[in-house]
Amino acid sequence: MTHTTPELTMNSGHTIPQLGLGVFRVPQDDAQRVVADALEIGYRHIDNAAVYQNEEGVGRALAESGIPREELFITTKLWNTDQGTDGPRPALEESLRKLGLDYVDLYLIHWPAPQRNLYVESWRALEQLHGEGLARSIGVSNFEPEHLDRLAEHSSVIPAVNQVELHPALQQRELRGLQEPRGILTEAWGPLGQGKYSLEDMPGLADIAAKHSKTLAQVVLRWHLQEGVIVFPKTTRRERLVENFDVFSFELDADDMATMKAMDQGMRVGTHPNEGNW
Repeated sequence: MTHTTPELTMNSGHTIPQLGLGVFRVPQDDAQRVVADALEIGYRHIDNAAVYQNEEGVGRALAESGIPREELFITTKLWNTDQGTDGPRPALEESLRKLGLDYVDLYLIHWPAPQRNLYVESWRALEQLHGEGLARSIGVSNFEPEHLDRLAEHSSVIPAVNQVELHPALQQRELRGLQEPRGILTEAWGPLGQGKYSLEDMPGLADIAAKHSKTLAQVVLRWHLQEGVIVFPKTTRRERLVENFDVFSFELDADDMATMKAMDQGMRVGTHPNEGNW
């Protein structure tokens, strides 16, 4: 299956494929196979993190794929315990070693970890890594408006993206309304709700799926794309990789989008950003 994945332009000037693969909690032994399958299907965007403990498996798949580096978009993230002035450089260098890469396309502060109170210093360190070309773009993850405002007060570099929990029951419209005018793109983690609620229970979703002869998950992923959100569903099954990538042959109409919007309950299924202080 081949599709040209739509791309969005970040404020860094680089483009990012709007659909990718997330490898959260994919075991090291499975990561190489899953990423290899994804690349064969047509994925070119892989979202990773140091704390996932599978960068080496991802790196092996990248190396063996034969795909030119410039055609790939690889993200990894700075973990909380490496935050500060001096931690980000060795952390990124270690991630690059494990991934077998000279640079990542996007490096994110994984959590603001406000109790640690080191995300401003960490951001300044990321700016330097970006300036040296080790990270082509830099951004944040799980940042709330107050965290973004504080970065803006102490930095002239605006994050390229903010990766946050976002799915039909938590649509993050207030946050997106604040950050997108600043040029910060939104990435969705847990885009299908991480299985913590049933998509079948979302009012009207089954009707939209039947109307387009698509699965519930395909409709939700298509909704993300049409909302202008970057999305990378996680799966370890090849058939689901294929299904998740087959979302370019149909389009939701205005009524469908209104039905999706009405599903918002402000319901988190993951950790609140102010509580991610591990």
